[in-house]
Amino acid sequence: MRGNNPFQGGRGVGFGGGFSGLAGPVPKDLWILLGIIFGTFTLQFFQSTTWLPDFLRLTPSVWRSGFLWQLVTYPFIGMGAPDFWFVLELLILFLFGRSVLDRLGRRGFWKLLLSAAVVAGIVAALTGLLVDVVTGQGPPPPQTLILMQGQRMVLTILIAAFATLNQHATILLFFVLPIQARWFLFLEVLFAFLGFLGTHDLAGFVGLCVAVAFTYGALTGWRTQVWARRARLRLQQLWLRLKMKWLRKRSGIRVVRDDDDPPGPWLH
Repeated sequence: MRGNNPFQGGRGVGFGGGFSGLAGPVPKDLWILLGIIFGTFTLQFFQSTTWLPDFLRLTPSVWRSGFLWQLVTYPFIGMGAPDFWFVLELLILFLFGRSVLDRLGRRGFWKLLLSAAVVAGIVAALTGLLVDVVTGQGPPPPQTLILMQGQRMVLTILIAAFATLNQHATILLFFVLPIQARWFLFLEVLFAFLGFLGTHDLAGFVGLCVAVAFTYGALTGWRTQVWARRARLRLQQLWLRLKMKWLRKRSGIRVVRDDDDPPGPWLH
């Protein structure tokens, strides 16, 4: 996968199964990422600084008021309650982030993280705009875009990247159940759907699915484009055949027999 892939760096050394190869000093970039998420997470609990995380998170103001900077800033604004689950999310982010950073290098790591988050944010915003058009613009539901905020989006991208780069590595799901990393791509979509059932956050659910798909496509050289190109060519071929058949019937001239035409007397 190294070749012409723009997301691949120069330090691509796999570590076999799980996280057994994560020895040595922690990359500075990972400390910066964790520090920003933890710092912005802390700001929301002080009355004098709570405005800043609210200003930078992804909200309906993107399509309603033109707050386009939120498409870039939202994955770095930590969210949630100050409890064990937030600490666990940071721990999982550290484990997957260190592996992906080692595989992609600094430039590839940040390029993938930013591009996947921005693309997912744009699609989520367009989904929210479509919902506004269909239902009529009103006060946004309190849980709009909650599924893809902050470290949740970063985790989604990093886990998808790890699953793509180390498809046959074994990870302990919930630290108990061994599972091959490639299945985490489907598990992420499943967990996002379960979150959607609980929040009805359609835009957030779509954003998470786009992040997984974009990450996989970017790291595999967009192999899915080959399938899409073939499907498009087949549709064009079908359309031309139907169009030619319609023109022959309209003109009443039957010079060349079509494969779908029944045998005519001119064949005898």
